[in-house]
Amino acid sequence: MNDNLNIFINKKILIYGLGKSGLSSIHYLRNKKNKIFLYDDYQKNLISAKQIKKLKFDVIIISPGIDINKCKLSKFLKKNSKIIYTDLDVFYSFNRNQCITITGTNGKSTTCQLLYEVLKKQKIDVRLGGNIGRPILSIKNFKKKTIFIIEASSYQLEYSKLFRSKYAAILNISPDHLERHQTIQKYVSAKFKLLQNQSQDCFAFVNKNDSRITSKIKKTKFQSKIIMVDINLKKKFLNKFKNENFLSGSNKENLSFVISLGKVFKIKKKNLIQTVKNFKGLIYRQQIIFKNKNLLIINDSKSTSYSSSTEILKEKDNIYWLFGGIPKKGDKFILPKNFYRNIKGYLFGRNKKKFLSDLRNKIKLKKFSDLKKAWIELSQDIRNDNSKHKTILFSPAAASFDDFKNFEDRGKYFNQLIEKYKSVK
Repeated sequence: MNDNLNIFINKKILIYGLGKSGLSSIHYLRNKKNKIFLYDDYQKNLISAKQIKKLKFDVIIISPGIDINKCKLSKFLKKNSKIIYTDLDVFYSFNRNQCITITGTNGKSTTCQLLYEVLKKQKIDVRLGGNIGRPILSIKNFKKKTIFIIEASSYQLEYSKLFRSKYAAILNISPDHLERHQTIQKYVSAKFKLLQNQSQDCFAFVNKNDSRITSKIKKTKFQSKIIMVDINLKKKFLNKFKNENFLSGSNKENLSFVISLGKVFKIKKKNLIQTVKNFKGLIYRQQIIFKNKNLLIINDSKSTSYSSSTEILKEKDNIYWLFGGIPKKGDKFILPKNFYRNIKGYLFGRNKKKFLSDLRNKIKLKKFSDLKKAWIELSQDIRNDNSKHKTILFSPAAASFDDFKNFEDRGKYFNQLIEKYKSVK
């Protein structure tokens, strides 16, 4: 245990936000002699805002989804910013386990999952948590030698003050979450907090081919050892794995980082190859849900920005692209002109203005009020297409909250549409 231990023992603590991370913080801290108060913008029967303003807290644990600038207690939080911490800070204060923390705009979950499976194959005691879906404080029954793989979002890193990771990786950076961070510079800074908090005995893995990352590296001094990861894997090398999940540029990038991190833990070549060969990918992330000799259908509901869609748009010919939702502020469609002719676009949803502006005179577009109507039209068009190779790409390039609870709900709905119209072949 480290010197920060006493920060979260025998204190008066406010936990703001009762999502997964907030609930895990309650369960973890309530047995540490703390007096805990709960608040959530959308839940009743908790401590009131008036009561909170009268109390003096030692610590505020904030959920990543809370935006200090837009929540109900914005002024209160800004006034007390020095005592705001995250579940990552709590974890770090009570545990000395080695951590591999991965952040970036795209590919975090896939990289974390693949690395987890590779280390497990090597018989290393490893746990997986964080933004991937399981809060870090909910993981129990681990040992001092257990290694943690943590997926960290910019939201978590932005609020963290104490958290330090022995190994850190920044996969890539493209404009995202600017409705929260306001500028790309602030977004980049949030990501790089992961590296700035490292000490001399730590290692940072960064994308050698990402200009935003390399620019930040050149301008900033870090204590940790910086390892530049080359994401340009050779085709001859990729053929060893025989896994079509790693044909896209984004998954090649993910694999590059797993290989680099694997070297630190002396992963045997046969274990790496076998694990990658058997890797199925994560649900709704460039997931192949149907394939025959003429048609490929990909469910990439996790795509919430252009950058997460364009890599697949580069890889396939004759693409029927389903996209739409709530566009990301500052997002830009960057795709070489020679790929435009391969794409037929089917734009769905109420938020069309930005998409139409970004894609005008670039790809052929049809507009629809919702995903179902877009799919019906697309399925009819594809029946009339006699081409040998066709790809249906459901990659929304936008947030899902206009019509769906989350990207999982959106991905599940698309699969249901496929089942209903599975005669399309």
